[in-house]
Amino acid sequence: MKTLTLDLATKTGFAHGDIKAQRPRHGTINFENKTWDGAGVRFIKYRAWLIKTIKENDIELLVFEGVRNHTGTTASHIYGGFLCSTQEVSESLGVPYTAFGVTEIKKFWTGKGNAKKDAMLQECYDRGLDPADDNAADAIAIWYMAKSTYGELES
Repeated sequence: MKTLTLDLATKTGFAHGDIKAQRPRHGTINFENKTWDGAGVRFIKYRAWLIKTIKENDIELLVFEGVRNHTGTTASHIYGGFLCSTQEVSESLGVPYTAFGVTEIKKFWTGKGNAKKDAMLQECYDRGLDPADDNAADAIAIWYMAKSTYGELES
């Protein structure tokens, strides 16, 4: 099952590949607005990137980090915009989607539900992966969690 996993934010971490594979392709893409961009431009750019990524990689499942609590209003609004765009694109392309909670991802990846960013990165390094940053590390962890959760369905 070709799976795309996302850590939704202005700097979106992503990982994708067939969950039968040993390792996903991964990285981070920055949707930060330029000086004169309107507030919604980041979502237009994200939507175009997401559609292209899904189509080019024949994505069959999309999994993202389901954030339930933000410390800042702006971060919450931005996450909500990316979440809405993700759901809309997935629905329009007929790609099933789901979310894993932050705590369950961290616990799955590091054994601690309150793991810090450096612990998420270190787990990637320990597994021979070299993520661009903590956003990519989170997406990688989500990909492996999807592999663990849905990989048995592929048998």
